[in-house]
Amino acid sequence: MKTAKWEKHLRVLSVCWVVWLSSCGTADKDRVLTIAGASNIQFALEEISVAFTDQTGIPSHLVTGSSGKLTAQITEGAPYDILISADVKYPGKLYREGYTVGPPRVYAYGKLVLWTLKEGVDPDLSALSRDEIRYIAVANPKTAPYGLAALEVLKNNNLDSVLQAKLVFGESIGQVNQFISSGSAEIGFTALSVVSAPKFENIGQWSVLDSVDYTPIEQGIVVIRKEGGDAQNALLFQEFLFSDSARRILKKYGYTANE
Repeated sequence: MKTAKWEKHLRVLSVCWVVWLSSCGTADKDRVLTIAGASNIQFALEEISVAFTDQTGIPSHLVTGSSGKLTAQITEGAPYDILISADVKYPGKLYREGYTVGPPRVYAYGKLVLWTLKEGVDPDLSALSRDEIRYIAVANPKTAPYGLAALEVLKNNNLDSVLQAKLVFGESIGQVNQFISSGSAEIGFTALSVVSAPKFENIGQWSVLDSVDYTPIEQGIVVIRKEGGDAQNALLFQEFLFSDSARRILKKYGYTANE
């Protein structure tokens, strides 16, 4: 009980810290914050960044893609201030290699769903072997954590070898969504946060997959080390991501927000 009260106290302090710093001279409100975000969190991140700007006055620009690709871009010198990944592996890699201000923090846990726009098809694992399902969209497991989770689901249900010929791989969850929404794939594995977004809600059918079939999708954030040490705006955003305002948005998009 004491631990829970202390954690709540820390959250209140962190929110107060964000508000105080953003109202004083340490925040550079003229410098745009560049946020690299995994495709699964695109829609939630758009709302969170607007809320952050409303509270602090700091503008932001979003770049989305697969976590692996964004990480590679950072190591190649891409001018991102923050990486908001679909896992903690890639942020951890950047931390170990000296690219970040501090270690990664888990901000939320994602959920995997099956999504289809094809009439007469139930978004269920048992439907994947049916003849009318020719293509199953999956994010590239080498760079996209949700793709890796999808392959775990297939393997744990003894479907990986049976369905191998039907799998079509997208560069990221964003491309998987394009495959499904365009009809290029009859069904696919995507994030609950995507089908919960206003852009896609009430489009097609989807079902949440059993979380025991894949490793928990721990989603992490790191602040990228910048020349000259100017990471104040990024640190403010990182703290804001753990605020009650941001957590409400994350929950709205189906995430289990971390404390």
